[in-house]
Amino acid sequence: MSNPDTQGVPAVPQRPVDALIAHLTEVVGQDIDEPLLLRALTHRSYAYENGGLPNNERLEFLGDSVLGLVVTDALYRGHPDLPEGQLAKLRAAVVNMRALADVARTFDLGEYVMLGKGEEATGGRDKASILADTLEALIGTVFLSAGIERASDFVHHHFDAIIEEAATLGAGLDWKTSLQEMAASVSLGSPDYRVDEQGPDHEKEFHARVVFGDEVLGEGRGRSKKEAEQKAAKQAWHAIEVRRAVTTGATSSSTGSPGL
Repeated sequence: MSNPDTQGVPAVPQRPVDALIAHLTEVVGQDIDEPLLLRALTHRSYAYENGGLPNNERLEFLGDSVLGLVVTDALYRGHPDLPEGQLAKLRAAVVNMRALADVARTFDLGEYVMLGKGEEATGGRDKASILADTLEALIGTVFLSAGIERASDFVHHHFDAIIEEAATLGAGLDWKTSLQEMAASVSLGSPDYRVDEQGPDHEKEFHARVVFGDEVLGEGRGRSKKEAEQKAAKQAWHAIEVRRAVTTGATSSSTGSPGL
């Protein structure tokens, strides 16, 4: 029976996949279905420009679930004392677009993606969303080609270092949530995020400010609104932490400092 996810894939990709196949075989220890791999590398922009070929979105959907399962299992087993909420924060720090894109860059996945002319011209090979989606499609390919154990090996090979680092991040797991908690602890109220954007769609930059009352306590810039807000929240969190430390020190020495 033919695999519905291998039909209609072009025989020759935009970039040779020999090195990618070698990498996958080395990590997984088993051959990968090459037609399925080509499907995983077919971005919807390429598919549309070439007569509506099947693209990698179904494999991306599958790979997202496999990745989530493997990472969740690793966190659950590796941190038996952590509550559900903290485990969820750890997982979000590992399974997010920026982390996936960084992993994809470690083995130059962007070089192999088949892109339409528009995406090619606007730097699609290094676009975080495309890299993250393609990596998930690749995980789906490994799962269908070699099973859950080999897919788990692939995920662990590329994500174990990120999982370990996430456990050391503390407040950095989610700066916006941490800032909300910090602000509540010193009765500052809720942070107000004000975001501006500039530049063309393919090179848009966001500038975020975190405001408490009339005071800006943090600013950040990024390629997405979320990234800019997280950077601004980080800056504000540290600003409040410094103030709280000063206030605590002043109070303990009876200086009468008004602090916050």
